[in-house]
Amino acid sequence: MTALNLQFTDEEMADLRSTAEREGRSLKAVAHDAVVSVVSSRKHLIREAAARVASISEELNERLAR
Repeated sequence: MTALNLQFTDEEMADLRSTAEREGRSLKAVAHDAVVSVVSSRKHLIREAAARVASISEELNERLAR
């Protein structure tokens, strides 16, 4: 499994520790899940935007294909 080193300010690290403690989870698990959540939500936005562009340009694409 690939690893990634991240740097946090003292305040960010305190927030991360607080969240991990409150949830009874490790710092690594909280950081991992936060990153994966952001990446997943961005993929969803990109898929929505691509579908919208395809829908808007459908008529033009049909005319260009002739």
